[in-house]
Amino acid sequence: MSLDQMRKSYQLSGLHEHEVHPDPFNQFQQWFDQANAAEVPNWLEVNAMTLSTASTNGAVTSRIVLLKGIDSGRFMFFSNYKSAKAMQMEANPAVALCLLWPHVERQVRICGHVEKTSRKISIDYFRSRPRGSQLGALISNQSSTLDSRESLEQSLRHFESLYEGQDIPCPEHWGGYAVTPDEIEFWQGRDNRLHDRIVYRRQSLQWTISRLAP
Repeated sequence: MSLDQMRKSYQLSGLHEHEVHPDPFNQFQQWFDQANAAEVPNWLEVNAMTLSTASTNGAVTSRIVLLKGIDSGRFMFFSNYKSAKAMQMEANPAVALCLLWPHVERQVRICGHVEKTSRKISIDYFRSRPRGSQLGALISNQSSTLDSRESLEQSLRHFESLYEGQDIPCPEHWGGYAVTPDEIEFWQGRDNRLHDRIVYRRQSLQWTISRLAP
């Protein structure tokens, strides 16, 4: 089938203003739980989300990261503080997130600003990770140029030996980020591309709820 003929009709559900929770974080948790409880394909990570960042000259970059917590009205993920995305977020804290759940025909779009989490949050999460992931965070100079795959694997073997039988310390160059949203959109696919789009916008200490045209 050619690209111009590839399409899907969305008919699973609808979304109305009177159905959503007044608090967008409660609404997000409800949708997240439903997406996680549905018949999830093996290839789908429900907490995967696209993170879009921009440089000071407006160049936009996107990649997939994993949502690892919601705390005090902030969406959290973890990464290398010396990566390309880290440099962009340091220079321009305006970011966007998007979670896509195709099996329930839904997505959530989040716009806001990002900041680093406390060191305690970073260390606590680091300690909860599998040992292999801890070593990966320790050895990777994320986004830098590598001589070869072998050099990376040699570094892994070196640190496996170095920390054998010991706890692996959380690197100073690795930790958490937290996104405080100014806008959260809940998108429900509908037939004929007339999708339901309900958006929460922060107004001082309150949230307004509006419907957007599809």
